[in-house]
Amino acid sequence: MACTLNKGRTEPCKDAVGGIQAVYFVDFGDLGTPTYASATSAEITDFTEATITAYKYEVKGNSSLEQTITASRENGTTFYDQVLNLTLHKLSAQSHDELALIAVARPHVIVEDNNGNLMLVGLEHGADVNGGTVVTGAAMGDLSGYTLTLQATEKKPANFLSGTLDSLGITVSTSNIDDI
Repeated sequence: MACTLNKGRTEPCKDAVGGIQAVYFVDFGDLGTPTYASATSAEITDFTEATITAYKYEVKGNSSLEQTITASRENGTTFYDQVLNLTLHKLSAQSHDELALIAVARPHVIVEDNNGNLMLVGLEHGADVNGGTVVTGAAMGDLSGYTLTLQATEKKPANFLSGTLDSLGITVSTSNIDDI
């Protein structure tokens, strides 16, 4: 079977920046079935679930999403290893409790990058925490906070989401750890 290519790509303008500004955690299975922009598109335009709640975590610097393509000609397989590294500033008892829940869960994670893109990590299988730290730092200028590494293994790269979270039927919870 031939795998037919259907488009080329020109050199884009140098107007993109790196980094993540926020991540949104959604309980595994709460998204329902995604609707795609077209049969061959990686862009999701809607979800079937009527009520979806996301929990927003703002991040600043030192957070990244990296997706590694693993393909085997011998086995005829290709998959994407999605790794999300998060740095969360400031230790608190409430943060301990919530991060302990994330560590044992398998959430879907929506990543909002500094270009305004929304990408969904762990669409089919969720994302697992496979490492991290709770650190006080040694010097006054060191990190006092958390690092988390979440990993998802999927058939496709993280899907782009079309529109806003609200237009996709996703409500961002206004309950914050600091409000407790």
